[in-house]
Amino acid sequence: MKSIVSIQDLSKTYDSGFRALKSINLDIKDGEIFALLGPNGAGKTTLISIICGIVTASQGTVTVNGFDNITAYRQTRELIGLVPQELTLGAFETVWNTIRFSRGLFGKKKDNTYLEQLLKDLSLFDKKDSELRELSGGMKRRVLIAKALSHQPKIIFLDEPTAGVDVELRKDMWNIVRRLRDSGVTIILTTHYIEEAEEIADRIGIISNGELLLVEDKRTLMHNLGKKQLIIELKESVSSLQQELTDYDLVLSEEGDQLIYTYDSMSDNAGITDLLQTIKMVGLELKDLHINKSSLEDIFVDLVKEDQMRTERVEVKV
Repeated sequence: MKSIVSIQDLSKTYDSGFRALKSINLDIKDGEIFALLGPNGAGKTTLISIICGIVTASQGTVTVNGFDNITAYRQTRELIGLVPQELTLGAFETVWNTIRFSRGLFGKKKDNTYLEQLLKDLSLFDKKDSELRELSGGMKRRVLIAKALSHQPKIIFLDEPTAGVDVELRKDMWNIVRRLRDSGVTIILTTHYIEEAEEIADRIGIISNGELLLVEDKRTLMHNLGKKQLIIELKESVSSLQQELTDYDLVLSEEGDQLIYTYDSMSDNAGITDLLQTIKMVGLELKDLHINKSSLEDIFVDLVKEDQMRTERVEVKV
């Protein structure tokens, strides 16, 4: 699959000296949902703003479908739709006039059929004659998506698309994003909702302190970095582990009624068969077994924590 956005050695340092981005290299594939995951202040919005031509990079290049986003600004901007984090809409304009005007800004020919279908796809058609001030926050966010899609871009950036909306509307937004991807639109979204990235992304990038820590296919990421835990429930509590079990790096729960065995998720059995045989040999009776698998949230927290500790060590040395 070819890249539709290519970012090379991109950095941003503000006049204050703050380095918002540090040597970012990233290729975004045509037709994928790419989630940029990171805590507040990690550099997500700065990166999107540079790609869209809103903020100027200190160094590095960005190409969109082969066009440099500085020297060929008009061509790249026409390919991009941006849904900002803030609800930046006029109060007294109607939904219909808002998206017609947005389409016109890009010099696109009038196409009411397309715009009507767009509003229907976003469940906004019955609100097309409503003034924006009459809409709920969730509806206004849909209008922002309609504005971004009004000129039929190949790429859409969603900056925290479900921030501040309830769980039901968030899931509805996820379905909208999937439909956009199925229609051939490449989607890049920033989020700090772990479940959002886990639910809809094809690939995930994790950013912290302006650095891209990792970019990986979601399934590969969770397979390679995720951990599995075998929880062994005992019929009777024990106060300590027998000598024969100490080689397995087991953790005994505070109540003494569970043995917790952490192992590599890529391994088929990781010595589980031998462990269970040893447990039986020492005379412990099992009540139940179950496996916990780490979530994307666990992986994210571990990576960000590791990066913060590394940054602190560097600052101490300096």
